[in-house]
Amino acid sequence: MAKVNVEQVKTESHGLFSPLAQDLTTSDAFLSEAGKILIKFHGSYEQTNRDKRGGAAKEFSFMVRSKLPGGRLTADQYLAHDRIADEFANGSLRLTTRQGIQFHGVIKDDLRGTVRALNHALVTTFGACGDVVRNVMCCPAPTADPQRLAVQALATDLSNATLPATKAYHQIWIEGKSIIDDEVEPDALYGKTYLPRKFKMAIAFPGDNCVDIYTQDLGLVALFDNANQLIGFNVLAGGGMGMTHNDEDTFPRLADVVGFVEPDAALAVTHAVVGIHRDFGDRNNRKHARLKYVIHDRGLAWFKEELQRRLPFELQAAHPMPEFTLPDHLGWHEQHDAAGNWYLGIPIASGRIIDTEQMQLRTALRLIVSEFNTPVHITGQQNVLLADIAPQHRERIEQILQTHHVLTVDQLSQVRRFALACVALPTCPLAITEAERAMPDLLDTFEDALEELGLLGEPINVRMTGCPNGCARPYTAEVAFVGRSLNKYTIFLGGSPASTRMAQVYQDLVPFSELVSRLKEPLTRFRDERQPNEAFGDFCHRAILTPVVSSQ
Repeated sequence: MAKVNVEQVKTESHGLFSPLAQDLTTSDAFLSEAGKILIKFHGSYEQTNRDKRGGAAKEFSFMVRSKLPGGRLTADQYLAHDRIADEFANGSLRLTTRQGIQFHGVIKDDLRGTVRALNHALVTTFGACGDVVRNVMCCPAPTADPQRLAVQALATDLSNATLPATKAYHQIWIEGKSIIDDEVEPDALYGKTYLPRKFKMAIAFPGDNCVDIYTQDLGLVALFDNANQLIGFNVLAGGGMGMTHNDEDTFPRLADVVGFVEPDAALAVTHAVVGIHRDFGDRNNRKHARLKYVIHDRGLAWFKEELQRRLPFELQAAHPMPEFTLPDHLGWHEQHDAAGNWYLGIPIASGRIIDTEQMQLRTALRLIVSEFNTPVHITGQQNVLLADIAPQHRERIEQILQTHHVLTVDQLSQVRRFALACVALPTCPLAITEAERAMPDLLDTFEDALEELGLLGEPINVRMTGCPNGCARPYTAEVAFVGRSLNKYTIFLGGSPASTRMAQVYQDLVPFSELVSRLKEPLTRFRDERQPNEAFGDFCHRAILTPVVSSQ
């Protein structure tokens, strides 16, 4: 089968419409090659069940992803997702590391029903995937502070301002139309061919790196004065986690601090940075098409000059920022509002909300949200924050969680608390190895090793992905396992606890069964040689890893 030219498909799509609209009317369980590309812009991927490959016919289904700026939903919106999981999907919700929700197992005939049900709840899937600005992340912790509420609302504003202007989404999924005008005006932001690749952005609060701000194509760090008034944003650009094994021209990269802009300039600087990616990104090699490669290849000085050329105001020098930490916002926290409300952070293993014999997590969350009308906020660590809880309701909520055997943060080891994993097999077409399904057993073994060494209380950040594309942001973790080949992984060590430093390769092509045993030596040395209060990632960076020349 000839390889499809993605740029040509986008150019000839009539604004992301054709041939996707026609593909959805056929009796086939799958889409055309061009349709597979276009449906990503609409928030879906065609997938097959890779557990059933071989001589059997392929089993096609679709992943559908909600776009939830800042990860925030009303109670009704969360309950709509819960209903859709049964009506159209496989009975589970999958929280993403970008604060969205994914449905898996949606068949082609149910795609329009799924999207319409979400639209009825005022939720879109448009732009959740594809070569556009993806879901805009922001720290989701509930707050009564009007300044921080304004910053969280900015995530929604920027998401709306970077949606493609085409009417194709509404025509295909809501109205069900199959005809559009022959001529479609180029998108004012994206042009006819949209971006060379995806574009990720986030907004962080000072000192709170729960959105992994340095891994974004564009990051805005909100800064406040001594009176807690928002004074503007430090601008970061050029982060990205994806790479390709055995291709030195691809690599993960942390964003550079570029400058500072005042509060009302957030949209202008966003459009300018997106425009640079649109105009200078590599459209000949999708593996080399992210903004990070534009900055790496042309230099930070060039990028600043080009950014300044596109801005109607002077880009200021970056302001000092407090040192980042990586809070997960789990457990009970006061919201500091007039009603004295609390929010509760509930850990969700690998982001999978599902009922099992051991734990009825999905049922418990449904009961709580239904009974108390709690808004639901999703974190970048794939966890759930239940907001606006009156003090008198805390005991009842804890009773529901206990009755349904839902683990709370105080029942988790530190390493399990901070663990992340991507979906990987059996649905992700890019996966080389297991991740989500393998993570529980891996953490069991890792906990045993830590307990044996007297380190079980250490908050070590562990992330696992089934391929090098880095959806669980492994390359800034203290420990990362990245799928390398069949049942083998690359071990990365030395990222910072705050996710602000790149990890480095420690060992390559390690069988799954040996992943933890290969860490016994650095863990033992950490126990015996660490400096006071030194974290494992910092120790590995200082004492274990051979210094390497950065590719940046």
